Parts: sequence; C-alpha cells; structure tokens
Amino acid sequence: MNQSSQNAPPFGEGDDVRSRTPSNESEVRHPVVAFLHLFFRTSAILVYLMCGFFSSHFITCMVTIILLLSCDFWTVKNVSGRLLVGLRWWNRVDEDGTSHWVFEARKRNSRDPTTSAESKIFWFGLIVFPVLWLSFIFSIILNFQIKWLAVGLMGLVLQGANLYGYVRCKLRGTSSFTNVAKSYFGAQLLKRAMRKTDEVSA
Repeated sequence: MNQSSQNAPPFGEGDDVRSRTPSNESEVRHPVVAFLHLFFRTSAILVYLMCGFFSSHFITCMVTIILLLSCDFWTVKNVSGRLLVGLRWWNRVDEDGTSHWVFEARKRNSRDPTTSAESKIFWFGLIVFPVLWLSFIFSIILNFQIKWLAVGLMGLVLQGANLYGYVRCKLRGTSSFTNVAKSYFGAQLLKRAMRKTDEVSA
C-alpha cells in the first residue's frame, strides 16, 4: 500500500469570528476531558507497576493494561486532542488503496478556544508517558522479563502513535485550505486522465 502525507485545513471554518475567548488562561474549561486524558494512561502505568503485588495471573494483568491503553488511545485521538488543544489527525484510504494521513488544527478565532492550562495538561500527558513506557522496555530487557515485553511495546506503540500524530498536527496542520484542495483535486484529475488514457490505449 502506497502512503502519502497530506495537510488539512484548520477546522472550525464556520465558527463565529466574534466568539468569546477564555478570560483566564489558567482555566481548565474541559475538566472531565482533561481528567480522562491522564486517567487511562496513568491507570495503565499503575497496573503495570503494581500488578505483581495484587495478582499473580499475568494474562489478567496484560489484558487489563491493554484495555486501558486502548481506551487511552481512542480518548486522546478522538476527544482530548480536539477539545484541549484544537488538533486532530486520522488516516483515510482512497479507492485505489492510497493511504493519506490528514492533520488538522482549529482556527484561533473558533468559538471553543483552548487555554494554556489545557494545553500544558495535554502535552505533558502526551510526552511523558511514552518516555515512561520506553524506560520500562529497557528495564524489561535488562531484567530478562521477556513475557512483559509485548505489554511494554504495546504501551509505547499506542501512546507513541498519538504523540507522533499530534506533533505532526502541531507542525503541519495549519496549511492553507486552498493549497490543499488544489493539490488533492489536481491529483484526482490526473488519476482519472491516466485511467482514460489507459482505457483508450487498451
């Protein structure tokens, strides 16, 4: 499968320019989302560290950690990134099998602006926890606890994927919609023209 990278326009194009801005940058306007942003990943770490004290069943611990990591991945990718920092990313596949990574950033004058407090919570959780999982992997290898390696790798991959996606959003998600639209529809027209040429030559 061929892969290509694509920027997307800032979302919230229809938002009212006169929308209110937060009066206090230290305000957490989405406390439940901020809590869940840290809850699942913190819980996965705690279960990993304390599993040996409460349960001797490796499979039970592994399944619990993977479920927490999966909930965390979905929450961060679909909810907290969008509400806490105004970023989102996803992957779409065209009919011909081409994979496009899409990165978006909300307009600054949207009606649901973010605060610096929410941004700090988001990026703290996003950066620190993959580093912790990486340190756990080194510890697993050094202590020859190979059965835990799959769990450590799962934690690193799932949380590292969100980190990678949101860093790409931050760096590349503010491009102009016009340029993106021109490049996308131009590519589609070129593909159609090539197909018609192939049909005629056949």
